[in-house]
Amino acid sequence: MKYYLKLGFILFIITAIASGVLAYMNTLTQPIIEKNQRIAQEKARKEVLPSAITFEEVIGDITYHIGKDAGGNIVGYTFVASLYGYSSDVKTMVGINTDLIIEKIKIISQAETPGLGANCEKPEFQTQFSEKQETDMKVDKDGGNIVSLTGATITTRAITNSIKAALDKLDLSAEKIEGRIE
Repeated sequence: MKYYLKLGFILFIITAIASGVLAYMNTLTQPIIEKNQRIAQEKARKEVLPSAITFEEVIGDITYHIGKDAGGNIVGYTFVASLYGYSSDVKTMVGINTDLIIEKIKIISQAETPGLGANCEKPEFQTQFSEKQETDMKVDKDGGNIVSLTGATITTRAITNSIKAALDKLDLSAEKIEGRIE
């Protein structure tokens, strides 16, 4: 019995040391990871709304950024739309103009099936969202005009539905900012 207690104690010490080292490493790497994510989102914002020079964050029903040109005029908005696809959350950076029409989208995070859902990162898939508005956000298999990825309708629906839901939430917020509410 004494032998088993000794083994249990040794295992406990090893586990405690390993946990401490992992916790310490996490405190070192967490700020770096957050900084890299922030930089990646800034790059994606500039990519989906290239006419904007600066971005101002607005937190509400949905967190979004107001894109402004060099003169301080609002040129559009960017936001992250996210919904669970086939095997992961698919996060999409969306850039829209002041008329709430999509300028461009960029998939910023996904872990979908390689060769199927992961094809959502291809430019030929993403370009079909340009010049669309909330009412156009419907997959072809549901009677819309967004062509589904072959073998990845669930991923396509996740992207389309997340953008539609975010645009629905953003609509009122954008009108409040521009003072268009009657």
